[in-house]
Amino acid sequence: MDRRTFMAGSATATAGALAVFDSATPGSADEAGRTGSGDDHVRSVTAITQVFGSGQKLVAVAVEYDSDIDGSTLSTSTFAVTDRTVTKVYTNRTADLAQRGKADLAQRGKAGRYVIVELSPDDTAAALWVTQQGPGTPPGGGSGGGSGDDGGGPGAGGPVVGDSTPGGTIVAAQATLTQPGTVTTTRGHRYAADSTARSTDAVVNLIVDDFRQLSFSDRATGQTLRYNLFVPKNYDRRKSYPMVLFMHDASVVNVATQGPLVQGLGAVCWASPEDQARHESFVLAPEYGSVVIDDNYEPSTLFEATANLVRSVTREYSIDPDRLHTTGQSMGAMMSLGLNIRYPDLFAAAFIVAGQWPETQAAPLARKKLWILVSADDTKAYPGEQAVTEVIQDQGTQVGTALWDGRSTAAEFAADVRSMKSQRAPVNFAAFETGTVVPSGSTTSAHMATWQIAYTIPGIRDWIMRQSR
Repeated sequence: MDRRTFMAGSATATAGALAVFDSATPGSADEAGRTGSGDDHVRSVTAITQVFGSGQKLVAVAVEYDSDIDGSTLSTSTFAVTDRTVTKVYTNRTADLAQRGKADLAQRGKAGRYVIVELSPDDTAAALWVTQQGPGTPPGGGSGGGSGDDGGGPGAGGPVVGDSTPGGTIVAAQATLTQPGTVTTTRGHRYAADSTARSTDAVVNLIVDDFRQLSFSDRATGQTLRYNLFVPKNYDRRKSYPMVLFMHDASVVNVATQGPLVQGLGAVCWASPEDQARHESFVLAPEYGSVVIDDNYEPSTLFEATANLVRSVTREYSIDPDRLHTTGQSMGAMMSLGLNIRYPDLFAAAFIVAGQWPETQAAPLARKKLWILVSADDTKAYPGEQAVTEVIQDQGTQVGTALWDGRSTAAEFAADVRSMKSQRAPVNFAAFETGTVVPSGSTTSAHMATWQIAYTIPGIRDWIMRQSR
């Protein structure tokens, strides 16, 4: 699988009942423990989704049988899924993916009632986060928040403050499956090939289902913010936790509340089992009903409402006010910079991805801990961030700098992060080299391709989570 299809971890999740994901409760079984009529041995068919850098995709179908299935008898030809490429088939005890790297060996032959039919995330039909120009691309090729490299600014017909036009759509996770091969139970019973087309009747959204959908009414601004909140699995009020605020780009404006979770990795990466094992934390991801800020840098009242939301959630839970962190892409990156300037004592650290702010207002950022990541091909964010970091340096603050290859492997990125950290600077500015972030044949802009890579780099997230005020 290509590095660009980095998966946001796998986690056991229960099927939600969220209408936006077309979730449904599996049909109840009859007295023989089967659904349907006659000798139908299938109890349920569940779609499994996972979030990638380019957005959420339908990556597997879990077929639940009435008995444990012998996984050693299965192959990729045992099942067929309409318009999809079957890549792996194995058994499991739950409707969940096997641990990465173990499906071929440990899982194959392991008994379970569920047969997991993995599907290629590269299939066109896999994408569940789509826009007019494909996954991750806002209408008109704009940038989201006016910081793009292809006409995203307000003067070029891009999104402006108050614009509530949805930039993307969440497609319901649905698949149709048949069983052209024989399935054998652990007791040797053979379930003959079956041409019956079965549609998924439930959905498991890995990691996404672990977030709660809530609403905040801000008396100070009169604004109401819908938001997603991840609470650590073993939350203990006697402990104190950090929190990460993720703010989306304009392509996610005015979609379902779960929009920030499915558009890419910016929110869910912090809630993955791997990240939570290293840094237990809360993750807060608002869904903005309209564009909050554009290239005029005059934010709507949703800007202040966001700061009030952070304070409200911090008070409600046992969250350490000295370990609040912010991150965002494009519009969200601009908001992160702006919030750190207007409220310099609110956040301990910020991960800024493909955004900018007027350098004339940037002096307060010299007192902040920042990790900035941008593409050298981004004709607005790149020079914008260069100007900001020059101001920071003029204020006497050290800035670590580096040029990275956006096509690097995970190991190479880990080495890049270690090299950057060795500079021991409170502000780190890394830029992807020209021509290295947009996949061959892709129509995605370098601006948007930046965050499809940025949030796949664990070392940056680790650096952010270790900072405190």
